[in-house]
Amino acid sequence: MLQLLRHIGYFFWLPFCVLALCTQCNRHNTLEEKLTFSSDTVYFDTVFTTVSTVTRNFRVINPTDEPMTVNIRLAGGPQSYYNINVDGQAGYEFHNVEIPARDSLFIFVRALINPTDQNTPYLVTDSILFSNDHILQQVQLVAFGQDAHFILPDHTSGSMRYRIVAHEHEVTHWTNDKPWVIYDWAVVDSLGQLIIDPGTRIYVHKAGGLWIYRDGNLQVNGTAEEPVVFAGDRREPFYASDYAQWSRIWINESSHQDNVLNHVVITNAAIGLQCSAITDYNTSHHNKTIVNNSIIHNNADVGVLVRAANLEMNNCQVSSNQNYSVVMQVGDFNLNHVTVANYSGHQNPSMVVGNFFDVVTLNANGEYETVYMIGDANLNCRNSIVYGNRSDGEFATSTIQGAAVNYSFQNCIVRKNEFDNHFVLCLNKDPKFVNNYEQDYNLKEDSPAIDAGMTGLGITTDLLGRLRNGVPDIGAFEYYPATDMKSRLSIR
Repeated sequence: MLQLLRHIGYFFWLPFCVLALCTQCNRHNTLEEKLTFSSDTVYFDTVFTTVSTVTRNFRVINPTDEPMTVNIRLAGGPQSYYNINVDGQAGYEFHNVEIPARDSLFIFVRALINPTDQNTPYLVTDSILFSNDHILQQVQLVAFGQDAHFILPDHTSGSMRYRIVAHEHEVTHWTNDKPWVIYDWAVVDSLGQLIIDPGTRIYVHKAGGLWIYRDGNLQVNGTAEEPVVFAGDRREPFYASDYAQWSRIWINESSHQDNVLNHVVITNAAIGLQCSAITDYNTSHHNKTIVNNSIIHNNADVGVLVRAANLEMNNCQVSSNQNYSVVMQVGDFNLNHVTVANYSGHQNPSMVVGNFFDVVTLNANGEYETVYMIGDANLNCRNSIVYGNRSDGEFATSTIQGAAVNYSFQNCIVRKNEFDNHFVLCLNKDPKFVNNYEQDYNLKEDSPAIDAGMTGLGITTDLLGRLRNGVPDIGAFEYYPATDMKSRLSIR
Protein backbone atom coordinates (compact mmCIF):
# COMPACT_ATOMS: atom_id res chain seq x y z
CA MET A 1 0.00 0.00 0.00
CA LEU A 2 2.80 2.45 0.86
CA GLN A 3 4.55 1.68 -2.44
CA LEU A 4 1.28 2.28 -4.29
CA LEU A 5 0.84 5.68 -2.67
CA ARG A 6 4.36 6.73 -3.62
CA HIS A 7 3.88 5.75 -7.24
CA ILE A 8 0.49 7.40 -7.53
CA GLY A 9 2.10 10.75 -6.94
CA TYR A 10 4.95 10.07 -9.35
CA PHE A 11 4.44 7.55 -12.13
CA PHE A 12 0.70 7.86 -12.64
CA TRP A 13 0.58 11.46 -13.73
CA LEU A 14 3.50 11.31 -16.15
CA PRO A 15 1.40 10.66 -19.32
CA PHE A 16 -0.79 13.61 -18.40
CA CYS A 17 1.77 16.01 -16.88
CA VAL A 18 1.81 18.59 -19.68
CA LEU A 19 -1.97 18.89 -19.75
CA ALA A 20 -2.20 18.96 -15.98
CA LEU A 21 0.48 21.61 -15.59
CA CYS A 22 -1.09 23.81 -18.23
CA THR A 23 -4.50 23.45 -16.60
CA GLN A 24 -3.20 24.31 -13.15
CA CYS A 25 -1.18 27.28 -14.37
CA ASN A 26 -4.19 28.71 -16.16
CA ARG A 27 -6.42 28.15 -13.15
CA HIS A 28 -4.26 29.99 -10.65
CA ASN A 29 -3.34 32.79 -12.99
CA THR A 30 -6.93 33.68 -13.80
CA LEU A 31 -8.88 32.88 -10.63
CA GLU A 32 -8.70 34.48 -7.23
CA GLU A 33 -10.35 31.86 -5.06
CA LYS A 34 -11.96 33.39 -1.96
CA LEU A 35 -14.85 31.10 -1.17
CA THR A 36 -14.36 27.78 0.58
CA PHE A 37 -16.79 24.87 0.67
CA SER A 38 -17.60 22.16 3.16
CA SER A 39 -17.26 19.75 0.22
CA ASP A 40 -15.98 20.22 -3.33
CA THR A 41 -18.10 17.29 -4.59
CA VAL A 42 -21.60 16.37 -3.45
CA TYR A 43 -22.28 12.64 -3.86
CA PHE A 44 -25.78 11.22 -3.87
CA ASP A 45 -24.74 7.80 -2.67
CA THR A 46 -28.14 6.14 -2.31
CA VAL A 47 -28.43 3.18 -4.68
CA PHE A 48 -31.63 3.90 -6.53
CA THR A 49 -34.08 1.05 -7.12
CA THR A 50 -37.20 3.17 -7.65
CA VAL A 51 -37.84 6.74 -8.74
CA SER A 52 -36.18 8.75 -5.98
CA THR A 53 -35.83 12.32 -4.84
CA VAL A 54 -32.72 12.69 -2.70
CA THR A 55 -31.55 15.92 -1.03
CA ARG A 56 -28.05 16.80 0.14
CA ASN A 57 -26.56 20.05 1.42
CA PHE A 58 -23.22 21.78 1.77
CA ARG A 59 -21.94 25.08 3.15
CA VAL A 60 -20.48 27.99 1.17
CA ILE A 61 -18.06 29.85 3.42
CA ASN A 62 -16.79 33.43 3.15
CA PRO A 63 -13.49 33.34 5.08
CA THR A 64 -12.68 37.00 4.47
CA ASP A 65 -13.29 40.06 6.64
CA GLU A 66 -15.57 41.66 4.06
CA PRO A 67 -19.05 40.71 2.83
CA MET A 68 -19.03 38.96 -0.53
CA THR A 69 -21.68 39.09 -3.24
CA VAL A 70 -21.79 36.21 -5.71
CA ASN A 71 -23.93 34.83 -8.49
CA ILE A 72 -24.88 31.16 -8.09
CA ARG A 73 -25.93 29.06 -11.06
CA LEU A 74 -26.65 25.40 -11.76
CA ALA A 75 -24.56 24.72 -14.86
CA GLY A 76 -27.11 22.36 -16.41
CA GLY A 77 -29.94 24.87 -16.05
CA PRO A 78 -33.58 23.76 -16.31
CA GLN A 79 -32.58 20.58 -18.19
CA SER A 80 -30.50 19.34 -15.25
CA TYR A 81 -31.40 16.29 -13.16
CA TYR A 82 -30.82 18.58 -10.15
CA ASN A 83 -32.31 21.69 -8.66
CA ILE A 84 -30.97 23.84 -5.87
CA ASN A 85 -32.28 25.88 -2.97
CA VAL A 86 -30.39 28.97 -1.81
CA ASP A 87 -31.57 30.80 1.30
CA GLY A 88 -35.01 29.20 1.07
CA GLN A 89 -35.47 29.96 -2.64
CA ALA A 90 -35.61 27.10 -5.16
CA GLY A 91 -34.39 27.56 -8.72
CA TYR A 92 -31.49 27.25 -11.13
CA GLU A 93 -29.88 30.71 -11.05
CA PHE A 94 -29.46 33.31 -8.30
CA HIS A 95 -27.94 36.78 -8.64
CA ASN A 96 -26.21 39.03 -6.08
CA VAL A 97 -26.37 36.62 -3.17
CA GLU A 98 -24.59 38.21 -0.19
CA ILE A 99 -22.51 36.14 2.21
CA PRO A 100 -21.54 38.18 5.32
CA ALA A 101 -17.91 38.39 6.46
CA ARG A 102 -16.72 35.27 8.29
CA ASP A 103 -20.09 33.66 7.67
CA SER A 104 -21.61 30.99 5.46
CA LEU A 105 -24.80 29.89 3.79
CA PHE A 106 -26.33 26.47 3.16
CA ILE A 107 -27.20 25.24 -0.31
CA PHE A 108 -29.60 22.33 -0.61
CA VAL A 109 -29.37 20.17 -3.72
CA ARG A 110 -32.07 17.79 -4.87
CA ALA A 111 -31.62 15.02 -7.45
CA LEU A 112 -34.60 13.45 -9.18
CA ILE A 113 -33.57 10.13 -10.70
CA ASN A 114 -35.50 7.37 -12.44
CA PRO A 115 -33.16 4.35 -12.38
CA THR A 116 -35.39 2.36 -14.74
CA ASP A 117 -34.99 4.94 -17.53
CA GLN A 118 -32.38 3.42 -19.84
CA ASN A 119 -31.69 6.85 -21.37
CA THR A 120 -30.39 8.15 -18.05
CA PRO A 121 -26.57 8.00 -17.74
CA TYR A 122 -25.17 5.66 -15.11
CA LEU A 123 -23.56 8.65 -13.45
CA VAL A 124 -25.50 11.90 -13.56
CA THR A 125 -23.14 14.83 -13.14
CA ASP A 126 -23.51 18.59 -13.02
CA SER A 127 -21.95 21.48 -11.13
CA ILE A 128 -22.92 24.63 -9.22
CA LEU A 129 -21.00 27.69 -10.36
CA PHE A 130 -20.08 30.64 -8.11
CA SER A 131 -18.94 33.85 -9.78
CA ASN A 132 -18.45 37.59 -9.52
CA ASP A 133 -15.92 40.02 -10.98
CA HIS A 134 -13.07 38.26 -9.18
CA ILE A 135 -13.89 34.58 -8.76
CA LEU A 136 -15.18 31.58 -10.66
CA GLN A 137 -15.49 28.42 -8.61
CA GLN A 138 -17.59 25.29 -8.70
CA VAL A 139 -18.88 22.40 -6.64
CA GLN A 140 -19.37 19.10 -8.50
CA LEU A 141 -22.61 17.09 -8.25
CA VAL A 142 -22.54 13.32 -8.75
CA ALA A 143 -25.54 10.95 -8.54
CA PHE A 144 -26.29 7.39 -9.59
CA GLY A 145 -28.53 7.39 -12.63
CA GLN A 146 -29.27 3.66 -12.89
CA ASP A 147 -29.08 0.73 -10.52
CA ALA A 148 -25.50 -0.57 -10.55
CA HIS A 149 -22.46 -1.31 -8.41
CA PHE A 150 -20.67 2.02 -8.03
CA ILE A 151 -16.96 2.35 -7.31
CA LEU A 152 -16.50 5.84 -5.86
CA PRO A 153 -13.13 7.30 -4.79
CA ASP A 154 -12.21 7.36 -1.12
CA HIS A 155 -8.55 8.40 -1.44
CA THR A 156 -6.87 11.40 -3.05
CA SER A 157 -3.21 11.76 -3.97
CA GLY A 158 -2.32 14.91 -5.85
CA SER A 159 -4.75 15.18 -8.74
CA MET A 160 -5.66 11.49 -8.63
CA ARG A 161 -8.74 10.16 -6.87
CA TYR A 162 -9.08 6.42 -6.45
CA ARG A 163 -10.45 3.47 -4.52
CA ILE A 164 -8.57 0.24 -3.84
CA VAL A 165 -10.91 -2.58 -4.86
CA ALA A 166 -8.50 -5.42 -4.02
CA HIS A 167 -5.97 -4.85 -1.23
CA GLU A 168 -2.79 -6.87 -0.67
CA HIS A 169 -3.57 -10.62 -0.46
CA GLU A 170 -7.27 -9.89 -1.12
CA VAL A 171 -9.32 -11.53 -3.88
CA THR A 172 -12.24 -9.41 -5.13
CA HIS A 173 -14.99 -10.83 -7.34
CA TRP A 174 -17.11 -8.71 -9.72
CA THR A 175 -20.29 -10.53 -10.74
CA ASN A 176 -22.66 -9.86 -13.62
CA ASP A 177 -25.82 -9.28 -11.57
CA LYS A 178 -25.77 -5.59 -12.55
CA PRO A 179 -23.27 -3.20 -14.16
CA TRP A 180 -20.21 -1.82 -12.39
CA VAL A 181 -19.55 1.90 -12.72
CA ILE A 182 -16.11 3.30 -11.91
CA TYR A 183 -15.81 6.94 -10.97
CA ASP A 184 -12.15 8.05 -11.13
CA TRP A 185 -9.80 5.04 -10.62
CA ALA A 186 -10.36 1.51 -9.34
CA VAL A 187 -7.03 0.08 -8.14
CA VAL A 188 -5.85 -3.48 -7.53
CA ASP A 189 -2.95 -3.25 -5.08
CA SER A 190 0.20 -5.38 -5.03
CA LEU A 191 -0.62 -9.06 -4.42
CA GLY A 192 -4.34 -8.30 -4.74
CA GLN A 193 -6.49 -9.98 -7.39
CA LEU A 194 -9.63 -8.94 -9.26
CA ILE A 195 -11.75 -11.66 -10.90
CA ILE A 196 -14.49 -10.61 -13.32
CA ASP A 197 -17.31 -12.99 -14.27
CA PRO A 198 -18.71 -13.66 -17.77
CA GLY A 199 -21.20 -11.10 -19.01
CA THR A 200 -20.08 -8.35 -16.63
CA ARG A 201 -20.41 -4.76 -17.87
CA ILE A 202 -17.92 -2.17 -16.55
CA TYR A 203 -18.61 1.48 -17.37
CA VAL A 204 -16.02 4.12 -16.52
CA HIS A 205 -16.62 7.81 -15.97
CA LYS A 206 -14.55 10.43 -17.76
CA ALA A 207 -10.76 10.28 -17.12
CA GLY A 208 -11.09 7.22 -14.86
CA GLY A 209 -9.94 3.68 -15.36
CA LEU A 210 -8.86 0.33 -13.90
CA TRP A 211 -5.27 0.17 -12.60
CA ILE A 212 -3.59 -3.15 -11.81
CA TYR A 213 -0.65 -2.00 -9.73
CA ARG A 214 2.62 -3.93 -9.96
CA ASP A 215 2.33 -7.52 -8.76
CA GLY A 216 -1.46 -7.17 -8.71
CA ASN A 217 -3.47 -9.55 -10.86
CA LEU A 218 -6.47 -9.37 -13.19
CA GLN A 219 -8.50 -12.37 -14.39
CA VAL A 220 -11.33 -11.55 -16.80
CA ASN A 221 -13.43 -14.62 -17.57
CA GLY A 222 -15.68 -13.63 -20.45
CA THR A 223 -17.03 -16.18 -22.90
CA ALA A 224 -18.09 -16.07 -26.55
CA GLU A 225 -21.75 -15.89 -25.48
CA GLU A 226 -21.14 -13.58 -22.51
CA PRO A 227 -18.22 -11.22 -23.15
CA VAL A 228 -17.03 -8.73 -20.55
CA VAL A 229 -17.38 -5.10 -21.71
CA PHE A 230 -15.33 -2.06 -20.65
CA ALA A 231 -16.75 1.22 -21.99
CA GLY A 232 -17.54 4.81 -21.07
CA ASP A 233 -20.48 5.44 -18.75
CA ARG A 234 -22.32 7.65 -21.25
CA ARG A 235 -24.45 5.06 -23.03
CA GLU A 236 -26.55 7.45 -25.13
CA PRO A 237 -26.10 6.87 -28.90
CA PHE A 238 -24.58 10.36 -29.26
CA TYR A 239 -21.51 9.23 -27.30
CA ALA A 240 -20.83 6.10 -29.35
CA SER A 241 -18.38 8.08 -31.48
CA ASP A 242 -16.73 9.79 -28.49
CA TYR A 243 -13.43 7.90 -28.50
CA ALA A 244 -12.01 9.32 -25.26
CA GLN A 245 -14.73 8.84 -22.69
CA TRP A 246 -12.36 7.31 -20.11
CA SER A 247 -8.66 6.70 -19.62
CA ARG A 248 -7.61 3.02 -19.85
CA ILE A 249 -7.04 -0.39 -18.32
CA TRP A 250 -3.50 -0.10 -16.99
CA ILE A 251 -1.54 -3.22 -16.01
CA ASN A 252 1.91 -2.94 -14.39
CA GLU A 253 4.68 -5.52 -14.21
CA SER A 254 4.30 -8.76 -12.25
CA SER A 255 6.53 -11.69 -11.38
CA HIS A 256 3.77 -13.69 -9.67
CA GLN A 257 1.01 -14.57 -12.13
CA ASP A 258 -0.05 -13.85 -15.69
CA ASN A 259 -2.90 -11.39 -16.20
CA VAL A 260 -5.53 -13.00 -18.42
CA LEU A 261 -8.35 -11.32 -20.35
CA ASN A 262 -10.74 -13.70 -22.11
CA HIS A 263 -13.55 -12.48 -24.39
CA VAL A 264 -13.30 -8.80 -23.52
CA VAL A 265 -14.56 -5.76 -25.43
CA ILE A 266 -12.66 -2.52 -24.66
CA THR A 267 -13.99 0.62 -26.32
CA ASN A 268 -14.18 4.43 -26.21
CA ALA A 269 -11.09 5.01 -24.04
CA ALA A 270 -8.05 7.21 -24.58
CA ILE A 271 -5.92 4.03 -24.54
CA GLY A 272 -7.73 0.71 -24.52
CA LEU A 273 -5.19 -1.54 -22.80
CA GLN A 274 -1.82 -0.37 -21.48
CA CYS A 275 0.72 -2.88 -20.14
CA SER A 276 3.74 -1.01 -18.81
CA ALA A 277 6.34 -1.34 -16.10
CA ILE A 278 6.73 1.48 -13.60
CA THR A 279 9.85 0.39 -11.68
CA ASP A 280 11.42 -2.78 -13.14
CA TYR A 281 12.16 -2.43 -16.85
CA ASN A 282 13.86 -5.85 -17.15
CA THR A 283 11.17 -7.85 -18.91
CA SER A 284 12.92 -11.16 -18.20
CA HIS A 285 11.66 -10.71 -14.61
CA HIS A 286 8.06 -10.31 -15.71
CA ASN A 287 5.09 -12.53 -16.35
CA LYS A 288 2.86 -11.56 -19.24
CA THR A 289 -0.59 -10.31 -20.07
CA ILE A 290 -2.59 -12.76 -22.18
CA VAL A 291 -5.55 -11.49 -24.21
CA ASN A 292 -7.78 -14.07 -25.91
CA ASN A 293 -10.81 -13.71 -28.19
CA SER A 294 -11.19 -9.99 -27.54
CA ILE A 295 -12.07 -6.78 -29.35
CA ILE A 296 -10.27 -3.49 -28.64
CA HIS A 297 -11.68 -0.76 -30.83
CA ASN A 298 -12.78 2.88 -31.14
CA ASN A 299 -10.15 4.28 -28.78
CA ALA A 300 -8.86 7.82 -29.15
CA ASP A 301 -5.09 7.31 -29.09
CA VAL A 302 -3.84 3.70 -28.96
CA GLY A 303 -5.71 0.42 -28.83
CA VAL A 304 -2.93 -1.57 -27.13
CA LEU A 305 0.19 0.07 -25.68
CA VAL A 306 2.97 -2.14 -24.27
CA ARG A 307 6.12 -0.72 -22.63
CA ALA A 308 8.69 -2.91 -20.85
CA ALA A 309 6.12 -5.68 -20.60
CA ASN A 310 5.31 -9.03 -22.20
CA LEU A 311 2.14 -9.61 -24.22
CA GLU A 312 0.38 -12.51 -25.89
CA MET A 313 -2.75 -12.04 -28.02
CA ASN A 314 -4.81 -14.81 -29.64
CA ASN A 315 -7.93 -14.43 -31.80
CA CYS A 316 -8.22 -10.70 -31.19
CA GLN A 317 -9.53 -7.75 -33.21
CA VAL A 318 -7.86 -4.35 -32.72
CA SER A 319 -9.58 -1.83 -34.93
CA SER A 320 -10.48 1.81 -35.65
CA ASN A 321 -8.22 3.36 -33.04
CA GLN A 322 -7.56 6.95 -33.95
CA ASN A 323 -3.75 7.12 -33.69
CA TYR A 324 -2.11 3.69 -33.44
CA SER A 325 -3.72 0.29 -32.98
CA VAL A 326 -0.85 -1.67 -31.39
CA VAL A 327 2.40 -0.13 -30.08
CA MET A 328 4.98 -2.51 -28.56
CA GLN A 329 8.12 -1.01 -27.03
CA VAL A 330 10.64 -3.25 -25.21
CA GLY A 331 9.52 -6.77 -24.31
CA ASP A 332 8.39 -10.07 -25.81
CA PHE A 333 5.25 -10.03 -27.95
CA ASN A 334 3.40 -12.98 -29.49
CA LEU A 335 0.39 -12.35 -31.74
CA ASN A 336 -1.56 -15.25 -33.23
CA HIS A 337 -4.70 -14.94 -35.37
CA VAL A 338 -4.97 -11.22 -34.66
CA THR A 339 -6.82 -8.83 -36.98
CA VAL A 340 -5.42 -5.29 -36.78
CA ALA A 341 -7.55 -3.15 -39.06
CA ASN A 342 -7.83 0.60 -39.36
CA TYR A 343 -9.81 2.55 -41.94
CA SER A 344 -10.30 5.68 -39.84
CA GLY A 345 -8.04 8.09 -41.75
CA HIS A 346 -5.22 7.66 -39.21
CA GLN A 347 -1.85 9.31 -39.87
CA ASN A 348 0.38 6.70 -38.17
CA PRO A 349 0.97 3.00 -38.87
CA SER A 350 -1.48 0.64 -37.20
CA MET A 351 1.32 -1.45 -35.67
CA VAL A 352 4.72 -0.29 -34.38
CA VAL A 353 7.46 -2.23 -32.59
CA GLY A 354 10.39 -0.40 -30.98
CA ASN A 355 13.34 -0.84 -28.63
CA PHE A 356 12.90 2.31 -26.55
CA PHE A 357 10.41 4.67 -24.96
CA ASP A 358 10.74 7.85 -22.94
CA VAL A 359 9.75 8.41 -19.33
CA VAL A 360 9.92 11.34 -16.94
CA THR A 361 12.03 10.65 -13.84
CA LEU A 362 13.41 12.51 -10.84
CA ASN A 363 17.13 13.22 -11.09
CA ALA A 364 19.61 13.57 -8.21
CA ASN A 365 18.71 17.25 -7.86
CA GLY A 366 15.04 16.45 -7.35
CA GLU A 367 14.15 17.76 -10.81
CA TYR A 368 12.04 16.02 -13.44
CA GLU A 369 13.78 15.06 -16.65
CA THR A 370 12.95 12.93 -19.69
CA VAL A 371 15.13 9.86 -20.30
CA TYR A 372 15.02 6.94 -22.72
CA MET A 373 14.40 3.40 -21.50
CA ILE A 374 16.12 1.03 -23.93
CA GLY A 375 15.75 -2.74 -24.28
CA ASP A 376 15.29 -5.55 -26.77
CA ALA A 377 11.94 -5.96 -28.53
CA ASN A 378 10.95 -9.38 -29.86
CA LEU A 379 7.79 -9.77 -31.93
CA ASN A 380 6.43 -13.03 -33.35
CA CYS A 381 3.29 -12.54 -35.46
CA ARG A 382 1.53 -15.59 -36.94
CA ASN A 383 -1.61 -15.99 -39.04
CA SER A 384 -2.49 -12.33 -38.52
CA ILE A 385 -3.72 -9.38 -40.55
CA VAL A 386 -2.29 -5.86 -40.27
CA TYR A 387 -4.17 -3.77 -42.79
CA GLY A 388 -5.87 -0.44 -43.40
CA ASN A 389 -6.12 2.46 -45.80
CA ARG A 390 -2.74 4.08 -45.09
CA SER A 391 -0.84 4.10 -48.39
CA ASP A 392 2.59 4.19 -46.67
CA GLY A 393 1.91 0.88 -44.95
CA GLU A 394 0.52 -0.28 -41.62
CA PHE A 395 3.64 -1.70 -39.95
CA ALA A 396 6.78 0.15 -38.86
CA THR A 397 9.73 -0.15 -36.49
CA SER A 398 11.11 2.52 -34.15
CA THR A 399 14.74 1.98 -33.13
CA ILE A 400 17.78 3.60 -31.56
CA GLN A 401 21.22 2.21 -30.80
CA GLY A 402 21.71 0.12 -27.69
CA ALA A 403 19.20 -2.70 -28.14
CA ALA A 404 17.76 -4.96 -30.83
CA VAL A 405 14.40 -5.11 -32.57
CA ASN A 406 13.67 -8.65 -33.70
CA TYR A 407 10.44 -9.32 -35.54
CA SER A 408 9.00 -12.12 -37.60
CA PHE A 409 5.75 -12.39 -39.57
CA GLN A 410 4.67 -15.79 -40.85
CA ASN A 411 1.59 -16.53 -42.94
CA CYS A 412 0.27 -13.00 -42.47
CA ILE A 413 -1.40 -10.32 -44.55
CA VAL A 414 0.44 -7.03 -44.00
CA ARG A 415 0.03 -3.75 -45.81
CA LYS A 416 3.67 -2.86 -46.43
CA ASN A 417 5.41 -1.55 -49.52
CA GLU A 418 8.24 -4.09 -49.43
CA PHE A 419 8.80 -7.41 -47.70
CA ASP A 420 12.22 -8.63 -46.53
CA ASN A 421 13.38 -11.80 -44.78
CA HIS A 422 11.34 -10.87 -41.67
CA PHE A 423 8.20 -11.84 -43.65
CA VAL A 424 7.68 -15.51 -44.48
CA LEU A 425 4.77 -16.61 -46.69
CA CYS A 426 3.14 -13.21 -46.25
CA LEU A 427 0.82 -11.31 -48.57
CA ASN A 428 0.28 -7.62 -49.25
CA LYS A 429 -3.26 -7.96 -50.50
CA ASP A 430 -6.63 -6.56 -49.54
CA PRO A 431 -7.98 -9.13 -47.05
CA LYS A 432 -11.52 -8.43 -48.30
CA PHE A 433 -13.39 -7.94 -45.08
CA VAL A 434 -17.19 -8.04 -45.13
CA ASN A 435 -17.49 -4.35 -44.27
CA ASN A 436 -14.46 -2.24 -43.29
CA TYR A 437 -16.37 0.80 -42.15
CA GLU A 438 -18.84 -1.08 -39.98
CA GLN A 439 -15.91 -2.99 -38.46
CA ASP A 440 -17.19 -6.34 -39.68
CA TYR A 441 -13.88 -8.12 -40.20
CA ASN A 442 -15.33 -11.48 -41.13
CA LEU A 443 -13.97 -12.62 -44.48
CA LYS A 444 -15.68 -12.50 -47.85
CA GLU A 445 -15.79 -15.74 -49.82
CA ASP A 446 -12.94 -14.60 -52.12
CA SER A 447 -10.61 -13.36 -49.36
CA PRO A 448 -6.92 -14.29 -49.82
CA ALA A 449 -6.83 -15.03 -46.08
CA ILE A 450 -8.94 -18.19 -46.48
CA ASP A 451 -6.91 -21.40 -45.94
CA ALA A 452 -3.67 -19.38 -45.96
CA GLY A 453 -2.64 -19.83 -42.33
CA MET A 454 -0.01 -22.08 -40.82
CA THR A 455 -1.01 -25.11 -38.75
CA GLY A 456 0.28 -26.15 -35.36
CA LEU A 457 -0.60 -23.09 -33.32
CA GLY A 458 -3.15 -24.99 -31.23
CA ILE A 459 -5.92 -22.44 -31.83
CA THR A 460 -8.93 -24.52 -32.85
CA THR A 461 -11.69 -21.88 -32.79
CA ASP A 462 -11.98 -18.27 -33.95
CA LEU A 463 -12.97 -15.12 -32.06
CA LEU A 464 -16.65 -16.04 -32.31
CA GLY A 465 -16.05 -19.57 -31.03
CA ARG A 466 -16.49 -21.19 -34.45
CA LEU A 467 -14.31 -24.18 -35.34
CA ARG A 468 -11.31 -23.60 -37.57
CA ASN A 469 -10.82 -26.18 -40.32
CA GLY A 470 -7.68 -28.19 -41.02
CA VAL A 471 -5.91 -25.29 -42.72
CA PRO A 472 -6.88 -22.21 -40.70
CA ASP A 473 -7.71 -18.84 -42.19
CA ILE A 474 -5.55 -15.81 -41.45
CA GLY A 475 -6.92 -13.34 -38.91
CA ALA A 476 -9.27 -13.50 -35.95
CA PHE A 477 -12.24 -14.82 -37.97
CA GLU A 478 -12.58 -18.11 -39.81
CA TYR A 479 -14.57 -17.82 -43.02
CA TYR A 480 -18.16 -19.00 -42.79
CA PRO A 481 -20.94 -18.27 -45.28
CA ALA A 482 -23.10 -15.37 -44.18
CA THR A 483 -26.04 -17.63 -43.40
CA ASP A 484 -23.93 -19.55 -40.85
CA MET A 485 -22.40 -16.49 -39.26
CA LYS A 486 -23.05 -15.60 -35.63
CA SER A 487 -24.32 -12.09 -35.03
CA ARG A 488 -21.49 -9.65 -34.41
CA LEU A 489 -23.79 -7.89 -31.97
CA SER A 490 -23.22 -10.69 -29.45
CA ILE A 491 -19.65 -9.54 -28.91
CA ARG A 492 -20.16 -5.78 -29.05
